[in-house]
Amino acid sequence: MVTLRPMGERAVLAEVDDLHDVLALHAALAADPPAGVDDLVPAARTVLVAFDPRRISHDAVCAWIHAASRTTPDATPSGPLVEVPLRYDGADLTSTAASLGIRVDELITRHSAAPWTVAFTGFAPGFAYLVSDDWPFDVPRLTQPRTRVPAGAVGLAGGFSGAYPRETPGGWRLIGTTDAVLFDPDAADPVLLPPRARVRFVPERSRVAAAPPAPPAAPDPVTSGGAGTSGGAGAGVSSSVRPPSSLHPASAAPGLRVLDPGGFTTVQDLGRPHLAALGVARSGALDRAALHIANRLVGNDEADAGLEIALGGFRARAESDVWVCVTGALTDLRVDGRARDLYAPVRVPAGAELSIAPARAGLRSYLAVRGGILASLALGSRASDVLAGLGPAPVRAGDVLDAGAPASAIPVLDCFPWSVPPGLIEVGIAAGPRADWFAPGAQETLVDTEWEVSTHADRVGIRLNGPELERLRPGELQSEGMRPGAIQVPPHGRPVVLLADGPVTGGYPVIAVVTDATLDVFAQARPGDRVRFRRV
Repeated sequence: MVTLRPMGERAVLAEVDDLHDVLALHAALAADPPAGVDDLVPAARTVLVAFDPRRISHDAVCAWIHAASRTTPDATPSGPLVEVPLRYDGADLTSTAASLGIRVDELITRHSAAPWTVAFTGFAPGFAYLVSDDWPFDVPRLTQPRTRVPAGAVGLAGGFSGAYPRETPGGWRLIGTTDAVLFDPDAADPVLLPPRARVRFVPERSRVAAAPPAPPAAPDPVTSGGAGTSGGAGAGVSSSVRPPSSLHPASAAPGLRVLDPGGFTTVQDLGRPHLAALGVARSGALDRAALHIANRLVGNDEADAGLEIALGGFRARAESDVWVCVTGALTDLRVDGRARDLYAPVRVPAGAELSIAPARAGLRSYLAVRGGILASLALGSRASDVLAGLGPAPVRAGDVLDAGAPASAIPVLDCFPWSVPPGLIEVGIAAGPRADWFAPGAQETLVDTEWEVSTHADRVGIRLNGPELERLRPGELQSEGMRPGAIQVPPHGRPVVLLADGPVTGGYPVIAVVTDATLDVFAQARPGDRVRFRRV
């Protein structure tokens, strides 16, 4: 039996009884998705189905899910077999064995002998949640999560095993380390352990902490159709904005040399849609409309990469004659000290200095360079994902921003209408999947309150200050798919709005989802600004 729960106006959460049913439903859905279905994200008890309402209706999606849930495939198709070398040298190996009431060598034997399957991915690009019918243990998470788990660490939590593709915080109990490249955005298959892949951990005999009796001989380090062995976790983070020569079209030319990147500046385009099943967030510009307009006003394609400049304070020198446009926050734009207009194409002669002052209203400015910025590509996008460490590194002083070929001529116009970002933000919301986790008055509190933007705000999400949204059910959910705009409510009871770099799975209940049409306004939200939600 499947229960369908709304996840805003662009997704449906299909809930089933257990992980076995999730795998069967996901396989049935993935076998024949209709046009307009953009993402399928399996998790512990749910499959998130994201769709484009311009191409397929909500009712049609629900009917398709119900039909798929009634199919009885002969067997859930499995993926490739991946053999992962593992040194059983984790910091929690001994304490984990003790907590399970077994010896260390028995833990190693049972972990390496179990045939594992990737149930779903999430948390970070390439992080796989592995399950096995031969693994009977329920391993408690650490009471205090680590602030740093190194790349390649292999851990246990609940009934899952998993390996960390890059350095992140984490609360799993670490039992070993692998040198396998778990995520390589430059590879043809970037994720080593995709959903439904079969996984076998192969102990490295000379380096195991306590060798199990008669271990199998170790094969080649990694046998898979997935990511190769070159590079490493986080290989998509470039050390420079200037792309490798292979990404340089013949028409590329130096545009701007950065003198001061300001508060926090990243390269952004429209991101990486449709990769959530691999644990990859959409990312891209938070204020997509501002980037669209800036690109159009200098003759670029709307999807070309530009700069997202938080707080302002940016300075650069033109390496050649360039046209730029600055949109988004209310700020002062100057070229060699002379004031220039926002939301208008501006010529910057070679050698001239361009400056963007600290924002006076709003938070993020968008700088488009005619021809688009040619930063390095990762999974088809030049966007910088700050949570995953994917894409170009944040812009630094000395970086040269190369420009490509423009898509069209600079439009002829006298002015372009725009408005100052307001201090009171009006945001539309649609139904969330876990409204039943909250007290009857919580929904009214959500829409009746004038919330305050806290200092805990970045590209991942924004926490709002205000009254507590009372929950009827304590604790966390099992992990389930998330979307930009999801309003999660952690145990402290205050809403957190996920943004473009937010995780693709999460364990806090979602009370509502910000509509896609109004989500961009959070890009300009400053600490202390006020937010009002309204139902749509």
